[in-house]
Amino acid sequence: MGLLQRLKYTIEADLNHFFDKKEEKNPISMLNQYIREAEKQTEDTGKYLERQGQLKQKLEKEYEQANEMFNKRQAQVDLAEASAEQDLIDFATEEKNAYATRMTTLQNSIDQVTNELFGLERKYEEMKHKIKDMKVRQLQLMGKENVVRAHTQMDRILDPESNGKQNERLDTFESMEDYINRLGSKIEKEHEVTSMEQRLATLEKEKNNF
Repeated sequence: MGLLQRLKYTIEADLNHFFDKKEEKNPISMLNQYIREAEKQTEDTGKYLERQGQLKQKLEKEYEQANEMFNKRQAQVDLAEASAEQDLIDFATEEKNAYATRMTTLQNSIDQVTNELFGLERKYEEMKHKIKDMKVRQLQLMGKENVVRAHTQMDRILDPESNGKQNERLDTFESMEDYINRLGSKIEKEHEVTSMEQRLATLEKEKNNF
């Protein structure tokens, strides 16, 4: 199994393991750290991919040089045969055959590296997609965290008993409603007393007029 394949499986396994750890206190923070590590792994993998591409270029250059020498020796074989000089014919033929063998070896290597490079590039893209998927998951978890915090805050105000906040009454809607009711009752009572005082004052005024 190649390096990129192992890294790909490692990322997938670690990610699944990460999301199964429901007991973690701060999943957002851990996911942020995990994404940074995965991005570092992907970056390192990209370097291996670049080196593989450079290796392919070197092999292709070697093939071009071998092909050039093969053609040169072939021309020398023809020239030596025309001159009927056997020792030159033998030497040029051996050289031509050596370059032909080298070209075959190099071509096989180029074909293999090309196929491997294609596979590496595909897996490298898959790794980058995994990073994107994790970032989407990160946003989803952040959204859920915000909703949970909002509900917790609203529940603390709307229903303090369910959160063990029975004594913290001043910052709840219920306490505000109680305060408004008490204040309303006080105002109504004061208004009632004031009205009675006014009626009594009126009676006294009417009595004095008689």
